[in-house]
Amino acid sequence: MSSAQILVLGAVAGFTIFLGLPLGRVQSADARLRAALSGLACGILLFLLYDVLAHGVGPVEESLEEAVAEGGSWGEFVGLVGLMGAGLIFGLMSLVYYDRWMKNRPAPDLVGPGAAAVAEYEARSWFARLGRGHRLALLIATGIGLHNFGEGLAIGQAGAAGEISLALALIIGFGLHNATEGFGIVGPISGDGVRPSWGFLGLLGLIGGGPTFLGTVVGQAWVSEALTVAFMAVAAGSILYVVQELFNVNRKFGFPVLVTWMLLLGLALGFGTDFILEAAELL
Repeated sequence: MSSAQILVLGAVAGFTIFLGLPLGRVQSADARLRAALSGLACGILLFLLYDVLAHGVGPVEESLEEAVAEGGSWGEFVGLVGLMGAGLIFGLMSLVYYDRWMKNRPAPDLVGPGAAAVAEYEARSWFARLGRGHRLALLIATGIGLHNFGEGLAIGQAGAAGEISLALALIIGFGLHNATEGFGIVGPISGDGVRPSWGFLGLLGLIGGGPTFLGTVVGQAWVSEALTVAFMAVAAGSILYVVQELFNVNRKFGFPVLVTWMLLLGLALGFGTDFILEAAELL
């Protein structure tokens, strides 16, 4: 299989995320439905947090084992630990400080009458005009995109090493996996009561799924364990922030039993697609 074919299949694996995004246009006044979608999104993200941390910590543990038992470099281990810690802090705290900055910004008064007030409103930044659920969806897509870049690296590195069967298994598994991530991205949007445009959903798909293709390109040309650890750590930090926010949103719905069952369903979907990936790699 040629490099071009690997790249095309890597793109397909990333863009299956679009399969779940149209659910974001399903609007309902039913608070139970909104709570269910939010709980599902939270469950999927909890799995992704586990998955990202496992992939990020794996190379660090291998480096420690080599340093202890095989005379490997302690400097490499310390460097990977530093990358892991710095990436986690950056991914989490950058979003915490940004959110605090957004909340503390004074809202400009719309003083103009009629069309003048509309012009003042449109002059605000595009992100500032989004509803809370839409902003959360963008943050979720960003965290998932960082995670999917790491997945793309794995696909590209397998292809570059000539392990075509492994590359195909990864593409199939990640493709199924990414399809569930689309549900996780659009879950919070239902709470805004505003139907997202197709253009906005397309942007979410590009942010969340596009990095799989980019990672495949980089992975075929350059193998770097440190890069994988760094991206996984940043992804883990950003996903952790969003999970924290979604827990707060879910409590406000007032349907703890429903939300918990949907959270478990999200976890089941995440682990189910992961088991399919593991089985495919063993074939």
